[in-house]
Amino acid sequence: MSEIVKTIQEKVGEIIDPETGMTLGEMELIKKVEEKEPGIINVEFIPTSPFCPIAFKFAMDIKKTVLDVKGVKKVTVYCRGHAMEEQINQMVNKE
Repeated sequence: MSEIVKTIQEKVGEIIDPETGMTLGEMELIKKVEEKEPGIINVEFIPTSPFCPIAFKFAMDIKKTVLDVKGVKKVTVYCRGHAMEEQINQMVNKE
């Protein structure tokens, strides 16, 4: 695992769910972090439920957090297991 992936997993894992007060890391919601090319990152997460009302917020928080990591040029966030995952993914990953 590369240093950038480790750093991203750590930082994203620190994002707090305002409803539970727990971190995404504690709830094991981050399912995959991969570096496709140098500085090009994909992150996959599963919200707390298929109808999680803050899944879009999670996706945006993940994107912002990853973009703040040194060396990251682009991030694509994939929400999985949500009733509106397609819409969330399109909105979060707009150029």
